[in-house]
Amino acid sequence: MSKTYLISLTLLLSIIGCLRTKADIFPGKLWSDNRGIHINAHGGGVMKYQKTYYWFGEHKADSTNSARVGVTCYRSKDLNSWTYCGVALAVSDEKGSDIERGCIIERPKVIYNAKSKQFVMWFHLERKGHGYAAARYGVAVSKRPEGPYTFLYSSRSCPGIRPVNLPESLDRSTYNAGLKMAWWTPEWRELIGKGLFVDRDLAHGQMARDQTLFVDDNQKAYHIYASEDNLTIQIAELTDDYLHHTGRYWRVDPGGQNEAPALFKHEDTYWLITSGCTGWAPNKARMFFAHSIEGPWTQVSSPCRGPKANITFGGQGTYVISLGTRKKPRYVFMADVWRPNHPIDGRYIWLPITFEKQQPVIHWIERWTLKP
Repeated sequence: MSKTYLISLTLLLSIIGCLRTKADIFPGKLWSDNRGIHINAHGGGVMKYQKTYYWFGEHKADSTNSARVGVTCYRSKDLNSWTYCGVALAVSDEKGSDIERGCIIERPKVIYNAKSKQFVMWFHLERKGHGYAAARYGVAVSKRPEGPYTFLYSSRSCPGIRPVNLPESLDRSTYNAGLKMAWWTPEWRELIGKGLFVDRDLAHGQMARDQTLFVDDNQKAYHIYASEDNLTIQIAELTDDYLHHTGRYWRVDPGGQNEAPALFKHEDTYWLITSGCTGWAPNKARMFFAHSIEGPWTQVSSPCRGPKANITFGGQGTYVISLGTRKKPRYVFMADVWRPNHPIDGRYIWLPITFEKQQPVIHWIERWTLKP
């Protein structure tokens, strides 16, 4: 065997060894679909239907975070090799439409309703030309998991209704004084905890920005979102058809400044992973637990471990995929590495969640094998 042949063979084997194998995940690296194109599904979530997984996310453009296309969908049997299914929810060219091209569509999540046999998509929506002032959610439906989805409506959360765990309003004089206070003072923070912004938004509904969906073991579904100018997470119960809020909702960590909620259930405990509010820059993930989704919720230490754990490995959480069985459950933490100057190039961090001392932990791993 010639030296030239041995060198060539060694080089070939080296290249093959570096290629993505069927079940390898490389957090933070480029992730291509069946066309060889980097997956464009940011701020997304994964839904399993029958034996196929569907990944929904924001389609990002080269230089803007506004929605130029809509929500994209990919499908996979192994959670690693993804086939592009197309645009699940397209923006509208109708002037004045809530989802007019140029609006903001973020963090789409899809769940299946067995009663209606419909796939239901919820997402954070901001109207074109109004920045982040609208703070609404949008709802769309389809008979097929990959779509196309039909946009139904957008709204703020639970107008005219108070949170279950905050039944009383502030008295009028305290409320009026609170609205005039300088932000971030101890007195102002105390009033936020007592519902200053809940009362401010009561008539028109609570703000609903970064969001996710969660379906419990009894098929009851919930909408979890950043509210009160991103100061407080709220959890709202959905109607049986998953299309509306029932009017029952709860506050989590009032005034704590949390966004990017990702909720999952392990055994009989609910876990909520969030981030702080630092714009597109990464920060340290937070974590809360409760034995009822209605609370009370208790904050514990960040789940992240390893290099850059103090900035969530350079990413921000968006969803937790639940795998396995009830007796042997497994979980995957999904996060985005945002690239605000080149949004389409945003990367994905998927890492396994394990448990240490009965608490979820997420260790940084350069390369790992994911089996459904």
